[in-house]
Amino acid sequence: MKKNSITEFELERQDSKIRLKRGSNGGAPIVQYDEPVAVGAVPVLPPLAVASTLTAAPPVPATGEIEVKSPMIGTFYRAPSPEAGSYVEIGTEINPESVVCIIEAMKVMNEIKAEVKGVITQVLVENAKPVEFGQPLFKVRPA
Repeated sequence: MKKNSITEFELERQDSKIRLKRGSNGGAPIVQYDEPVAVGAVPVLPPLAVASTLTAAPPVPATGEIEVKSPMIGTFYRAPSPEAGSYVEIGTEINPESVVCIIEAMKVMNEIKAEVKGVITQVLVENAKPVEFGQPLFKVRPA
C-alpha cells in the first residue's frame, strides 16, 4: 500500500467485505473484516500469513542464478539473534533444508529455508529491513 501510495482499499464480494486502511503516520495497515455471523456463533478469521514450503523449484533466470524470495511480508534478519553470526554469507554452500534467514511477521520469527541447492552469491537485503512477499533475498548459483 505504501509503495503505491494507497491509503485505503475496500473489497466486497457476496457475503464478505474486507477493508484495509493505512495508518495516518504511514504505519501498518488496519484490517477490518465484515462477515455475517449467526447469533451465538464464533467468527472465524482468515489464517495469518506464514512461511510455506514450495513444491516446485524456483525458475532459473538467464544469469543462471536462482533467487531465494521472501514467502511473506515482514522484517528480514540474517542471524538468529543480534549477538549470533549470520546464517549464510557469500560463498556459503546451502541445500534445500538450510535456514538462510529469519523473517519476523506479527511478532513471530519464521525460519526461511533455501529450498534450493547451491552457493550463495549475493545477499540482496540489509539486516533488520522490511521485506515484501516475493522480494528476492539472496542469489544462489545452483549446484
